Amino acid sequence: MKTSVTLRARLAVGILVMAACSVTIPGPARAQFGGIVYDPSNYAQNVMTAARSLEQINNQIQQLQNQATSLINEARNLASLPLSTIQTLQSQVDQTRQLLSEAQRIAYDVTDVRQTFAARYKGAALSAAQGQMVANANARWEDSVGAFEDAMKVQAGIVGNLGATRSSVTALIGASQSAAGALQAAQAGNQLLALQTQQLADLTAAIAAQGRAQSIEAARSAATEAEGRERFRRFRRRN
Repeated sequence: MKTSVTLRARLAVGILVMAACSVTIPGPARAQFGGIVYDPSNYAQNVMTAARSLEQINNQIQQLQNQATSLINEARNLASLPLSTIQTLQSQVDQTRQLLSEAQRIAYDVTDVRQTFAARYKGAALSAAQGQMVANANARWEDSVGAFEDAMKVQAGIVGNLGATRSSVTALIGASQSAAGALQAAQAGNQLLALQTQQLADLTAAIAAQGRAQSIEAARSAATEAEGRERFRRFRRRN
C-alpha cells in the first residue's frame, strides 16, 4: 500500500514537471493538428487540476490507512485476557477459611474465648473442688493440643497451595509479557495483585493459627501455675 502511494506521488511530480515545461516553452498560443485545436495554457491547467486531484486521493488513502491502524490498535487494547486464575484463587481462600472454621475446642470467636477462659482458665475454675480442678486441667491440656494441631493443619493447607500458586504466577507473568493491548496487560496485573492478596491472606491465617496455639499454651501454663498455688495453699491449711 505504501509503495503504491509513493508511485502515485512520483507520477504527480512528473505530471507537474511536464505541465511546467509546456507552459514555459515558447510558441504560438494555439496550434491546430488535423483539425484539432491545441491550447497549451488550457492543457497545463488541466494537468495541474489532475495533479491536485491525485494529491487529494493520496491524502484520503493515507487517512484511511491511519484510521485502519487506529482501529486495529483500539481492538488490541480492548481485547480481554484469555487467562483467568480467579477461580483457583477463590478455591485456595475457601480452603484456608474451611481449615480455620474447623478449629477445635476454642473457636475463633470472641464470645467463645470469653466463656471458655471463664470456665477453665481463671477465677472460680482455679479454686474449685479437687475433682473439678483435675477435669479443668485435663480440658486445658486438650485445648492446647487441639490448638497446635489446628495450626499444623492450616500450615499444611497453605503449603499445599504453593504448587498451584507457582503455576498461576508463571502463567500470569507469561500472559502479561505477551499481552496484545493495554486491557490484557491491566487484567494480568490485577490477577497478579489478587494472587498476592491471597498469599497475604494465607500468611495471616498461618500467623493467627500459630498465635492462637501459643496463646492457649501460655494460658494453660499460667492456669497450671495458679492452680498449683491453690493446691499448695490447701495443703498448708490442712497441715
